[in-house]
Amino acid sequence: MLDPIGRDEAREMARRELEKPIYDRDQPSWLERVFDRVGEWLRDLFNRTADPTVHGNGEMGWISLIVILLLVAAAIALVAWLMWGRGNLRSRRDALLEEEPSTARDHRTAAEEFAAAGDWPRAIRERLRAIARDLEERAVLAPQPGRTADELAAEAGEALPELADALRGGVRIFDDVWYGDRPGSAEAYAQLKALDDRVRAARPRPLGSGRAGTEDTDDAALAEEAGLRW
Repeated sequence: MLDPIGRDEAREMARRELEKPIYDRDQPSWLERVFDRVGEWLRDLFNRTADPTVHGNGEMGWISLIVILLLVAAAIALVAWLMWGRGNLRSRRDALLEEEPSTARDHRTAAEEFAAAGDWPRAIRERLRAIARDLEERAVLAPQPGRTADELAAEAGEALPELADALRGGVRIFDDVWYGDRPGSAEAYAQLKALDDRVRAARPRPLGSGRAGTEDTDDAALAEEAGLRW
């Protein structure tokens, strides 16, 4: 005969049985429970806000309205912060290169020094400046005081169409860290450095190559006048 199970032993056996994962798989996760509670809270706020004088307490209705307005303002501020580096007007307005004389080598040296110090925003800016100065030194782009980073990507992309997307991506990295207050990283700097190497190795499209009906003699004259661009 089996010994009878006592009350405490039965309770412990039931507890161990209910702790098995099979009984919890259909239960909502903690994240789902949080979303449900937040959703209920927001629905309650909207119900109170529909008419602040209802629910027997006008003051609570007005408080709900203020809370909703604050949440909307916070959401707008978050979106603006996330998008700040994507479409920053300063990147379209501020000159990339300074007026002081400099060479691509100068900017590359400065970029490496900033990178060694972990100053990624300045390292990225100097590496993009090196790209801009290199293109001017090789007569791919005409020297233009006040050229912005966006203008650099657009003009260099016409001369180097195979690198147009990479140039826009490099300027986007620069915008994010320099105007969008992103911290920058070694990976982001490595992308600018690789882009610099690709630009240096690329052969730009000769002047007049895209003009329909232009004679070879005219193309040669244009290339000679432009210093062969490369």
